[in-house]
Amino acid sequence: MTALTLSTAGAATLRADALVVGVAKGPKGPMVAAGAEAVDKAYDGKLAGILEALGASGAEGETTKLPAPAGLKVPVVLAVGLGSVPEKDESFDEEVLRRAAGAAARALHGTKKAAFALPLEDASAVTAVAEGALLGAYAFTAYQGGEKKAANGKDSGPKQPLAEVALLGAKPRDKEHKAAAERAAVVATEVNIARDLVNTPPNDLTPEAFAAVASAAAKENGIKVQVLDEKALVKGGYGGIMGVGKGSENPPRLVKLSYTHPKAEKTLAFVGKGITYDSGGISLKPAGHNETMKCDMAGAAAVFASVVAAAKLGLRVNVTGWLALAENMPSGSATKPGDVLRMYSGKTVEVLNTDAEGRLVLGDALTKASEENPDAIVDVATLTGAMVLALGDRTFGIMANDDAFRTSIHEIAEEVGESSWPMPLPAELRKTMDSPTADIANMGVRMGGGLVAGLFLQEFVGEGITWAHLDIAGPAFHEGAPHGYTPKGGTGSAVRTLVRLAERTATGDLG
Repeated sequence: MTALTLSTAGAATLRADALVVGVAKGPKGPMVAAGAEAVDKAYDGKLAGILEALGASGAEGETTKLPAPAGLKVPVVLAVGLGSVPEKDESFDEEVLRRAAGAAARALHGTKKAAFALPLEDASAVTAVAEGALLGAYAFTAYQGGEKKAANGKDSGPKQPLAEVALLGAKPRDKEHKAAAERAAVVATEVNIARDLVNTPPNDLTPEAFAAVASAAAKENGIKVQVLDEKALVKGGYGGIMGVGKGSENPPRLVKLSYTHPKAEKTLAFVGKGITYDSGGISLKPAGHNETMKCDMAGAAAVFASVVAAAKLGLRVNVTGWLALAENMPSGSATKPGDVLRMYSGKTVEVLNTDAEGRLVLGDALTKASEENPDAIVDVATLTGAMVLALGDRTFGIMANDDAFRTSIHEIAEEVGESSWPMPLPAELRKTMDSPTADIANMGVRMGGGLVAGLFLQEFVGEGITWAHLDIAGPAFHEGAPHGYTPKGGTGSAVRTLVRLAERTATGDLG
């Protein structure tokens, strides 16, 4: 993990390998942002003009490197775009700062230490810049460079992430600034751990291996852990989880993580879909749709990371995480279209499509989570391609059985910089899952498929319990070029939203 420090040193005096400054789009060209006054002075007040001559405009995420003048203690200055100059008396949006810091950190891969002289008007800005830098510095290199190093005895593998971030203008003795930085470090660490899990190849991250990772982290952070293996799942009647997992040589698991605070007044339950690899089962996915299916456990990764973050932050709320882990494979023992599964709730499900497996493992976990009667349940899942078609690949959908709760989660997600959108649960779509054989089918009409999946999950939520469903199928895995603090591959989607929800619940500040 990249180290984070707060520094009162001036931009002209701190020694580092690079210095990051902000540049905004002004009415007459690029303008140097607050925090970089000393840097601009070192360029004789001509930094904006030099950047413009180099083609910089100040557009969001734009990065420009230039050699530092003699008056600075760094060899390189990196200017990062912040977009349009804010209106009078307004500050740069936190997400703008977060993305800019992320873009700068990505551009500095291979660098040991960078000083960030971006606008830091308050503790919220400290959080944004710190999070952006730490998230942007992420790289998944665990499986790269081994052969090259073994052949020539030298480390010629991929560039390593930026090793240290120093925030200039942040005050290490200011309680709010210090707390903001500490929180950012915890949250970014857990987001990056979720990314690591999503990026880990499925031959190494089986349900059993994921359960072991979660168990180890739980024990390190004072979190109670319980793991149900395949024998316990059969004995307990978890027909959904076993139905999905029985076609694989790697048996399923249900992991319960329990963080408790002695003064907590509320309890949240987070439930995560953890399909460590999804072939589609007997309803095999077509060619071109299998290559990224190691990401189908991103919901469980988000839940795991969020519970650990709550524990590290010592939040005054009880948080229970449920990881429904299985590998969905075709074999002679796999569930077939037309089979009927008896779920943990006792409800029977006719399986019309084995590639609609996430809702089956979540159904069992939702019922189990409901038994403890939490104040609210939130499930997180890469559940449907239909949600990607509806909202694109950067926005997750939110469904809920309570409109106010759905609105609160949407507001929280937007606050922390995770794009989301509230979605309905139209009652008429429930009828399309009627089955002549079982209580319900796992498929309904194709149009509105993401909403149909939400209605299916709602069937397994305990009566009277507030519940929300986050379909993160779009933003959980980024296949395009990196942008802002978002890398290629696993993104850690929903972690920041869940952590802020836990914080709001702990303080009673939930609308």
